[in-house]
Amino acid sequence: MDSKALSKARLEQAQDCLEIAQIAFDKNFYRDSANRSYYAIFHAMRAVLALDGFDSKKHSGIMSQFNINHIRTGNFEKRFSKTIDNAFTVRHHSDYDDMYIAVKSDIAEQLANAREFVAAVTDYLANLP
Repeated sequence: MDSKALSKARLEQAQDCLEIAQIAFDKNFYRDSANRSYYAIFHAMRAVLALDGFDSKKHSGIMSQFNINHIRTGNFEKRFSKTIDNAFTVRHHSDYDDMYIAVKSDIAEQLANAREFVAAVTDYLANLP
């Protein structure tokens, strides 16, 4: 698969995750919404990195490479670095911490941040030559 097709497939996966995150949120499944919100961000990062010819089996590798190649270089606003880190942390707690309580307002913020990030990636990819 060529890098543009791979990027497009990953962006579609990100958009699907956003939709599922919203459905989970609307049904008060906040932990599931946190998970899908994070994965929307994750797949959006991978959509961009596909065009760089980069992938990693580790989340930390994807996050690091995206920060180095696309946030530090100014392709994306620096504030998105915090969005990515926070989403990863919340997803990690919601998936693995038995006593984690997903607060509606926190998950609403994460979902909104994921929407904003995926929209920024969508715009970025649409405006590439």
